[in-house]
Amino acid sequence: MSFKSEVDVAVIGAGAAGLAAAHELAAAGMDVLLVEARARIGGRAWTLREGQPCALDLGCGWLHSADVNPWLQIAGELGFTIDNSTPPWARRSRDIGFAPGEYEDFSRAADLFWDRLEAAKDAEPDAPASAFVEAGSRWINLLESISTYYSGAALDRVSTRDIGRYVDTGVNWRVVEGYGALIAAYGADLPVVFNAPVSAIDHSGARVKTDTPRGTISARAAIVTLPTNVLASGAIAFRPALDEKLHAASHLPLGLADKLFFRMHRPEDFPKGVHFFGAIDRPTASYDVRPLGCPILECYFGGSLAADLEKGGAAAFESLARKQLTKHLGADVVANITPIACTFWQNDPFARGSYSHALPGHADERLVLAAPVGDRLFFAGEACSPEHFSTAHGAYMTGIEAARQVIARTPVVAGA
Repeated sequence: MSFKSEVDVAVIGAGAAGLAAAHELAAAGMDVLLVEARARIGGRAWTLREGQPCALDLGCGWLHSADVNPWLQIAGELGFTIDNSTPPWARRSRDIGFAPGEYEDFSRAADLFWDRLEAAKDAEPDAPASAFVEAGSRWINLLESISTYYSGAALDRVSTRDIGRYVDTGVNWRVVEGYGALIAAYGADLPVVFNAPVSAIDHSGARVKTDTPRGTISARAAIVTLPTNVLASGAIAFRPALDEKLHAASHLPLGLADKLFFRMHRPEDFPKGVHFFGAIDRPTASYDVRPLGCPILECYFGGSLAADLEKGGAAAFESLARKQLTKHLGADVVANITPIACTFWQNDPFARGSYSHALPGHADERLVLAAPVGDRLFFAGEACSPEHFSTAHGAYMTGIEAARQVIARTPVVAGA
């Protein structure tokens, strides 16, 4: 769309939170503009479809807590297909990578860890999650790897209180056409200015002025929905400075989760719907074989393992994946796969990571990050959600809440 220099509300970031806020504001009759650094909408939700054997979700891929997830209703309204089969991690093959009896031993260790974590979630002080792994457990490396899948970080960097507050109904479904595609479709009719990374936000006067390479946007209010790693980096100059916000963002860092996808040339050689770990005694990727029946392998890497692999590019991800896959599936089978997509979320300048976790002792910083600044500057995004952080539905909910705060403080004025 053409650049607009004056609007009622500028929404910074066209991810799930920004899109939700913009819809809510537009429904209230406000003139709203989404300001997006990328050339696409969706943020950390991104589906690759053109030329692919099926939809590849490079970012978020699961409707977590699907039974209460607002994206489920939106999917129905937009004609998207929901797959409600059991998620792969709940039907992981016990035969792949585990000797007889080992999976049961690991399950007991994992259950003990989670029971201890749950019992300590309200304790003082707020301890790192690593404190609740049984001393000397042989499963520490596998528990650490799993932590990097759901938090993007090792257990010693994860707040027990934060994890304890997360609401999980245990219902996890997928959008067949892609979660990122759903979010993009939801925002397709909204006014967005692309390729407009924000460099400064001046909230000192009667109107908020947002500086971009496309020009300055003047608004009666602004909603900032940017990832915490971007905020904490100081990439945006706030005037006056918002040291408290940047401090909160720095203690709610984005962890890292990356994906590598392979195309199968002989899908009949692979068991359908199998999920397994690449290793059980060291930091490892996990593997989803033929998800939704598609002829692909989805490889998942988290935390420091993913960060180290990003330094070596796609070849480093592929090398580790082939090594681990060959161990479990055999060289003849693995010879018939070709890499088709790989993510590098830490090196993405507009994300700098995947999803947030609170550092030990800093779970309450989510409320600090979410709090409005006066009557003109508001914040949203998954990191602002105390109970649904790290998810697209958490981002959506905070976007709606921020928009309602704006509406309550900034009534529509005819001709304004």
